[in-house]
Amino acid sequence: MSTRNYAVLLFPQALEALGGAIKPYLSEGPMGPHIQCHEVDTGGAFVQMRFDGTNEGQPVTLELMLPAQMVQMVASMRGESEIGFV
Repeated sequence: MSTRNYAVLLFPQALEALGGAIKPYLSEGPMGPHIQCHEVDTGGAFVQMRFDGTNEGQPVTLELMLPAQMVQMVASMRGESEIGFV
């Protein structure tokens, strides 16, 4: 079964406003910084994103919620690889 990966791109003003708090969640690519996750819910005032991470070496599922106005675009891809924005 293939999984779906999402890349959530934020407006430059959002990146500036969030500053260092958002940096640990960002990945870099040709289209710029984005948040890579395996689940996105855009059905409210906040965009909810879920992704895997670690806490003190232990695997955890993280949830990040940002105001919808900060999100510029959501891209998705099916498969096992990460989004590369070729």
